[in-house]
This record gives sequence, C-alpha cells and structure tokens, in this order.
Amino acid sequence: MNGKSVGIVANQPAYYSGALDINSSMKAARFVRFCDAFNIPIVTFVDVPGFLPGIEQEHGGIIKHGSKLLYAYCEATVPKVTVILRKDYGGAYDVMGSKHSGADINYAWPTAEIAVMGPHGAINIIFRKEIAEAKDPKQKHSELVTEYRQKFASPYIAAQKGYIDEVIEPAETRPKLISALESLATKREIRPSRKHSNVPL
Repeated sequence: MNGKSVGIVANQPAYYSGALDINSSMKAARFVRFCDAFNIPIVTFVDVPGFLPGIEQEHGGIIKHGSKLLYAYCEATVPKVTVILRKDYGGAYDVMGSKHSGADINYAWPTAEIAVMGPHGAINIIFRKEIAEAKDPKQKHSELVTEYRQKFASPYIAAQKGYIDEVIEPAETRPKLISALESLATKREIRPSRKHSNVPL
C-alpha cells in the first residue's frame, strides 16, 4: 500500500462460502501473529457467513481454534484496518478484525451485512409462525428479509453504534486504506508487563 508492506487477511467466498473452519482459523491466526512479530500492518477484508458447522468441526475443536484467531487479533499491536465487503455474521464477525477485537479503523461497503446471523436464517427462526399463517408465505418471507436487512444488518446501523468508522464506496477503498495506514504509522500500544500471555493452545 503506497510502497509499504502490509499483511492481508481475507475470506474466500468461493470456498465454503467464506466460512471459517479449523484450518483457516489456525492459518489466519499464525499469519496475524507473524505480521505482529515483524511490525507489519494488518489489512482485513471480510466476507464471512460464520464458522463452518458440522460434527467434524465440533469434534476437531473449532471453538478452541477459532479463539486462536480472536486472540491473535486482540494481542497484535500493529496498525489494524478492516474492510467489510459483504457478509459479516455471528462469532466470525468478532474474530475477523472487528472493533471489539482491537481494530483501529473499520470501513464497510454499502453492500455489507453485519448481524448475528443471515437474514434468511434469522427470519425462519424469529417469524416462523407469522410466515406459516400468512396468505402468501413466500411474499411474507421476502418482506421480512428486506425489513431485517434494513433494520438490523445494514452497515449504517453498525456505523451508528460505533462498530464501523465509515461506510465507503468500493472505488474509495485503496485511497482510504492508504490514508488510514499513514495515520496509524506512529501507533504505539502500552501493555502491562508480564512474563507472557496465555494463548489458547
């Protein structure tokens, strides 16, 4: 970015729809810690529907391995800038460079959806009875999904709550990232002195 090295963490929507599994969580955690060790700023591009569900993931310890990624972001003291492109749901929202995990500047595209879960899944749970009793269940479902997106999943709602610093147009992404990284170039974090931290192994 502007001639300076950065580490980029991003989801791949073409693979498991961008969901985090055990391997991707460990890979990203290791990379974040590598960047932090060598003072390389971290840029995160987010398009994540959540953690990958399934018995294999549960038995393999997805919670423990997912927490490694969360821990890596929380412990990193380098500049951290995040851009939410599309989906950003549930626990995966927290571990992918959110404000809650210590990111310095968070941007979102207008297409971003930030929520506990996706609108279709949420509507099927919350309004199951209303949809079943509607004259036209498909139409009712569609209306409720649109309403959910506007009321709960909009990046503007997240910005109002302080989770997003600015909603930006996609064409502005690179200049905004460069500006953010330049403003964070002298970032210093004072941490309590201790023997070492307790990473979830």
